[in-house]
Amino acid sequence: MSERRLADLLAMWRIRAFEEKVRELRAEGAIVGSVHLCVGQEAIPVGACDALEPQDALFATYRGHGWALARGVPAEPLFAELLGRASGVNGGRGGSAYFTAAEYGFHGENSIVGAGAPIACGAALAGRHDGSDRVAVSVFGDGAMNQGAVHEAMNFAAAFSLPVVFVCENNRYSELTPIAGMVRDPRLSGRAAAYGMPGHRVDGNDAEAVRFHVRDAVEAAREGGGPTLLECVTERLVGHYIGDAETYRRPGELDRIRSREPIARLRAGLLADGVPAADIDAVERRARAETDAAATAALAAPPADPATAREHLYA
Repeated sequence: MSERRLADLLAMWRIRAFEEKVRELRAEGAIVGSVHLCVGQEAIPVGACDALEPQDALFATYRGHGWALARGVPAEPLFAELLGRASGVNGGRGGSAYFTAAEYGFHGENSIVGAGAPIACGAALAGRHDGSDRVAVSVFGDGAMNQGAVHEAMNFAAAFSLPVVFVCENNRYSELTPIAGMVRDPRLSGRAAAYGMPGHRVDGNDAEAVRFHVRDAVEAAREGGGPTLLECVTERLVGHYIGDAETYRRPGELDRIRSREPIARLRAGLLADGVPAADIDAVERRARAETDAAATAALAAPPADPATAREHLYA
């Protein structure tokens, strides 16, 4: 059991270290444009992606770096993409908010809130006819639960029993507004009943809890049971975007969050189970060393050639 939890810790540290390096590179100007980090939410992609098969299709939000890493996308070409390098997963064309890596089952982010949900339905419907036995996973935030496209996607998936798992990352803030102030019932998983599908509220700071529920939902979908909605409750340790002043937070809020965020919580659990602190600390050092090496290699790669901008536009 400790081996699995140490593996989860390593996977989460790889995401945390990547995001912290991205923030550093953005501050230096090496990365440009809007960037959204998932610091504090690492347990959800780590647990969820561990329950997927290679043929399954994942559609993330614009806060998708961690999902790509958890799905197996290597850090170096992912850094290169954010840095606008030719060696990026999309040749430096996609940047932070639009990259994709279909060869890893990561079918991209989407900067239109909730737009990935109907696309996931399309992938699930195709999987029904192409013999791939594919399950599609759509990831979105709590604010996207109020988007019409998400409602339509859930209704369509339920009506046709499509193999889709809808994963809501409820970090309690819809951009800069608390979700509790935008809905009458903040328990978003309860909406699943209206579509006639199962809905579960999950501890999004526990990778094992996420893994358990996603695995059950994926198995049910693959066996013809149709879609499931999972509301994974978590908190982000950073702003909605890099540069967010976070003036909407209450005094002391971040200090309270840091005491229960997934990495700190898993570390405390491992220590309580008798795992030596040296072994736990070695996990962080390994992740940071790998991340630094990947970023250095990406920075050394040549920039994307503007002359190739029109490639891949037309068949």
